Amino acid sequence: MQTWTKKYQPKKIKEVVGQDLAVKSLKNFILNFKKQKKKSALLYGPSGTGKTCSVYALASDLGFEIYEINASDVRNKEQIEQRVGSVVKQQSLFSKEKIILVDEIDGLSGTKDRGGLQALLKLVQRTTFPIILTAINPWDYKFSSLRSKSNLIEFKPLDYLSIFKILKIICKKEKKTIKDEVLKTLARRVGGDVRAAINDLQSLYEKKKDISLEDLGERNKVESMINALIRIFKTTDPNIAANAFEDVEENTDQIFLWIDENLPLEYDKPKDLARAYDKLSKADVFRGRIKRWQHWRYLVYINDLLTMGIALSKDEKYKKYVQYKPTSRLLKLWWAKQKSLKKKAIAQKIAHNTHTSQKKAIKNIDYLKLIFKKKNKMANSIIEQLDLDKEEISWLKK
Repeated sequence: MQTWTKKYQPKKIKEVVGQDLAVKSLKNFILNFKKQKKKSALLYGPSGTGKTCSVYALASDLGFEIYEINASDVRNKEQIEQRVGSVVKQQSLFSKEKIILVDEIDGLSGTKDRGGLQALLKLVQRTTFPIILTAINPWDYKFSSLRSKSNLIEFKPLDYLSIFKILKIICKKEKKTIKDEVLKTLARRVGGDVRAAINDLQSLYEKKKDISLEDLGERNKVESMINALIRIFKTTDPNIAANAFEDVEENTDQIFLWIDENLPLEYDKPKDLARAYDKLSKADVFRGRIKRWQHWRYLVYINDLLTMGIALSKDEKYKKYVQYKPTSRLLKLWWAKQKSLKKKAIAQKIAHNTHTSQKKAIKNIDYLKLIFKKKNKMANSIIEQLDLDKEEISWLKK
């Protein structure tokens, strides 16, 4: 059976939802490629935001041929030069304009892959066709040279209403009826990942025809997580709660976030909530001790506090129905991490050019921000000397 992600992949650029600015920048890069100083575009953002499908949709609109290579399949210098290098030199099979798509460059390692990134950088500098690169995290230092030679185009996580719109269109084409509240709940749960939302929708339809809110599990690991929360929140029996996280794939940090997000939704009596948060905070103390001293035996205490401790914090179980949800903080943490990585990328350039440590460069980076806010000539000199890209300049101006 054909997957719905493939079946309903945008065929035209107008079908791409929620990425208007990114698509406009991508189209401008391709149409004005010969006038561009930078011969590659680096599309970045979380999984399922439309990076790859936007390239294909735009190529279809413009009548361009696409040659796609997954970076994880061509990892070293020889493979890059053989696969990408030959395409850079060759004309299109049908004399069409051509786009070279190098997908998922996060899989390349600067050291282990024996010159793969350096080889790709050289090809970017001498290509006669536009090269499109995709990545989830472009701020790793190993990509600093590639970033400076590429136009950075950000694909942001889609808001749930945009994902809801896509799911609604698919349901209409499949001639299936499903309530808007169910689709919106499904859209909220995937954290901006359209691909995951479509996969979830197809999976639900394969199980049953009539879908209600109670049927939503949010993919296997999330379904396991929700079941684990039910075993803790809906019982006062320590034996039931104790093994709640045994089959859950989430790591300890994510479990903390899940509990923190849903605890106030379940426990509405102040005393119950206070006791539960006391257990959560004590578990966090042990988590800190593990990180500081590597005393992994404390994991047992963490599990007991997060399961039996929280389960026994209430006087009696609540009979109300609660729709547990993933933490909204995961997406916020992702954005915070991106900002931090931009700061580190700039600090690495400062450290390299001033022959100092990255740690010291980070401490002094606020002085650069003051210079950029004043928009004086010194800022232009710094941009040239450090070879800062648009994203890094924008960060310094904030």
